[in-house]
Amino acid sequence: MRIEVDLDLCQGHGMCEMEAPDLFEAERDSVNLLDSQPDSSHLADVERAVRYCPTQALRIVEE
Repeated sequence: MRIEVDLDLCQGHGMCEMEAPDLFEAERDSVNLLDSQPDSSHLADVERAVRYCPTQALRIVEE
């Protein structure tokens, strides 16, 4: 799996960091993606981060 972040949509709310702190680091107006290709053990956390993103700036790409 690969995580994509649309930085034009991201507003840095930090919901992704709350759901998956090992993968996301929220900043003032955006987010840093710490690992764009996490292993499957992070799938549930990433799915929650995508689901709860208030601006829908995140998506999972299956590879």
